This record gives sequence, structure tokens and C-alpha cells, in this order.
Amino acid sequence: MKNKIITGAMALTLTMGFVSCGDDFLETKYYKGIDVETGLSSTSNVSTALGGVYYNLFERYFAGNYATTIGDVPTDISYWNTKTGHWDKIYQYTFQDTESYLSYIWEYGYKIVDNSARVIVAADKLYADATADDKKTLDLCRAEAYALRAYANLKLVNVFAHQIKVNGNDFSAKPGIVISDTPIPAFTEVSRATVGDSYNMIVSDLKKSLEYFAAAGGDRGDKCYFGVAAVEGLLARTYLYMENWDGAISSAKAALSDAGTPALAYTKADYKALYNGGSSNTESMFYLDINASQNWSANSCGTLWTTYNFSPSPKLLAMYADTDVRNAIMGMDASSTETAPVFAGGKFASYGSGNPAHATNYLINAPEMYLIIAESYIKKNDVAKAQEALLPVAKRNTAIATTADLPSTAADLYTFLKDERARELFQEGLRLYDLRRWGDPAQVEAYNAPKILFRSNNFNISEFVFPIPNDEINANFGVTQNEGWASNLPK
Repeated sequence: MKNKIITGAMALTLTMGFVSCGDDFLETKYYKGIDVETGLSSTSNVSTALGGVYYNLFERYFAGNYATTIGDVPTDISYWNTKTGHWDKIYQYTFQDTESYLSYIWEYGYKIVDNSARVIVAADKLYADATADDKKTLDLCRAEAYALRAYANLKLVNVFAHQIKVNGNDFSAKPGIVISDTPIPAFTEVSRATVGDSYNMIVSDLKKSLEYFAAAGGDRGDKCYFGVAAVEGLLARTYLYMENWDGAISSAKAALSDAGTPALAYTKADYKALYNGGSSNTESMFYLDINASQNWSANSCGTLWTTYNFSPSPKLLAMYADTDVRNAIMGMDASSTETAPVFAGGKFASYGSGNPAHATNYLINAPEMYLIIAESYIKKNDVAKAQEALLPVAKRNTAIATTADLPSTAADLYTFLKDERARELFQEGLRLYDLRRWGDPAQVEAYNAPKILFRSNNFNISEFVFPIPNDEINANFGVTQNEGWASNLPK
């Protein structure tokens, strides 16, 4: 990893302690900071440092916007009306290896990875001589730090490397990301692990996270922090990408069970109320508590999906039946026209406050678990169980009441499942990786609304990967570029 990122991670002052959702923790000042090189010498300081890792996750440069947004914008379910230039190069596939959005995702991803490792190492050193109460706190710190590192690594490997599996084809030997169990010292020569090894570490970290939650006697019951259900859900997502169907099923079922099998919303009013902000989304297992006092203002997801002129594509809008309750959040702003749509925010509308800049990011949610189970059963050729798993989400369309209303063959149900993931997971940042792992010819860069038209209709998106940021390559610390990345852009 390059000098700039490594030294930045080492010098980072971690500023935040454990707080509950709604506390104004982004205003914590640096005089409360803990130096990661010399200051992680007490349980209290380790806890404070872990808060700093959450801050990097929360940042607009990572899960607070960029690392989430990049999974939706360059796909078939998003539309850019050309009125502003935000994300336009990503949307149009005209970016270079100097693209700032990519640079920030890389930088902040590795800040999370590096500083999670520092928390883990410090907790390990303190554990033997700690009191019983401190051991519980240290176990929680380790559980959450392993989960944070896994989340960041999964984002990094999905953005900057080939999908590990594409419709049964194995690409685990392709170059992945830089991985390490311990912090990487400055000026260290490094290399990219394989995609397979990157995923193996992600799985290992998530399993360790669950082990430490068990040792601590459970999580803290606050969905602004990683807990058992969220870790199981992230493990299910990881196994899905690995085409480990049994692992995906068992982990997704465990996530739903650990979350208390949340009841899903089946009326327009109830569905819209999920996106009032904060804990309003009772289907969520892990979220970033972006709100009126702690938000990214013009740099928020809510701004992007309103005044910065991104909206659902005409293709996606046509996929919702009139009887689908999810239409409740598909409204347009008063300034919108058919040819230049301006979205009202959707999942980032923050209906409770009325200000999209205050919208909460819901990152791991119960509906995704049902969809993971259903897809896995389809791949295992168990149509009946796939229908049963898919029904709770498919019933958002009130015309669907029983499994008899779903397709009855594996092929037709798989097509329905793919569309259902588009309908249900829009704005959750997962579409790009779905398109790539399915391996179907993709449509990208919608234009000429309200018509369903795309600049590219036969894009081999499974071969597409984003470039490693140019600054990282030029630092000459061993990270190599994705060979031929530009030749795999849509023509």
C-alpha cells in the first residue's frame, strides 16, 4: 500500500468513543483523541479508538456515500438527467484511474482495515491482565473490529477486483486486494492477494467476530453498531458471492433469527415509514445514523438522489406493478419532468425530517436475507423452498399472495428473483455486483427518459473492474494495476 495511505493510517487520531444512536458523536474534538501508535494501552482507549473506526465507515468517502453509491450508479437501475456533473464519469464509464471517488473509497477502506487491525492487536495485548468487565468490553471491541474490517474488505474486493464467481465460473485466482492480519507499517512493500484469499480472510474475520460476540455474551443491541445479526447477514452476502449456497442459506436464516425475524411492511404507509430515519426501519440490522445533527449535507446520498439529479431508471420504474407498495417512495420532485426527472429521494428521502441530506443509510437488512435464501435454493434446484423464501419480499406487490402466484420453474423463478433484487435493493449499493456475478449481458447508461433506452445494451460487465487509484500505483510499494481494465469498458 502506498506511503500516503499507510502513514495516514498510522498517524490517524481516533476520536470517537462508544455512544448510542442519536448522540452527536461526529462533533467529538481532537483533544479527546487517542494516538494509535502509543495510546492504545487501556480498555477505555481501545473503545475510543474503535469509535474512530466507525467514524471512517460513517464518512461520506466510504459507507456514508461513495462506497455505497458506486454499487448503484453505473448500472441499469439508475438514471442521470445531466443537470449536474456529480458521478457522471462513473455513470458514463468515462472515468480514469485518477477518479477521486475511487481514490477515496480505496483510502478510507484501508483506513478502516488498518485501524481495525490496531484495535484487535491492542485488545489482544491487554486481554490477559484485564478485569472481567474489561474482558467483556475487549471481546466486544474485537468482535466489532473484525466485522468492520470484513465489511471494508468486502467493499474493496468487489470494487477493485473481479467477482470471485460468475455464474459457476471460478475467478478466485485473479488479483484481489492487499490483506493482512496485522497493521502494515509505513513504507512496507506489499502485494495483492488473490480474490480467493481475500474472500477467505473476509469469511475468517466474520467467523471470529461471531466468536468474540459469543465470548462477550452477545452484542450491545444497538443497530448503529455491528451486532450478531448484522455479521450473520454480511456473512450470508459473502457466501452468496462465493456461490456457497448452503453457507448463504444457513447464515441468512441465522441473521433473520438473531434479528427476531423482523416483520416486513406490506402497505404503502408502512413501507414509506421505514425511511423516516434512524430506527424507523424495523427491517434493518445495521445502519448509519445519519440525521439532522450528523450528516454530510450536500455530499450526502440524499442530495445525490434529489438535487444532484440521479433517479431510478425508466427500466426500474417499469418493473414495479401498480399494486407494489414500494411505489410509495418512487415519487418525483415538483420540479421533475419526464425528460429531466428529479427524484424525491426514495430510500434517502428522510420522510421524518423532510430533508434528504439527513437520510439514514440502511446497510444490512432483512429483505436481502430472504432474497439470498431464495437465490441459493434456486441454485440448488429446490423450487418449492425458493418460492417459500421469496414470498415474504415478493408480497410487497399485493397482487402476490401465495407461492402459487410465483413462477413455477427454476429458470422463470430465477428471472423473477433477479428483477426482485432490483426492485427491493435499489439504493442499497448491490446492483453492480449482482450484474457482474450473474454474467448476463448488461445494459448501462440509460438516456432519453421516459423511454427505456441504454447507450450500451450488451456490456460484458462480469469482466469489468475499476482501476486501482493511480496514486497508489505510482507510490511503488508493490500494488499492481488491474491489467487491461480500460479495455473492458462498455464500447
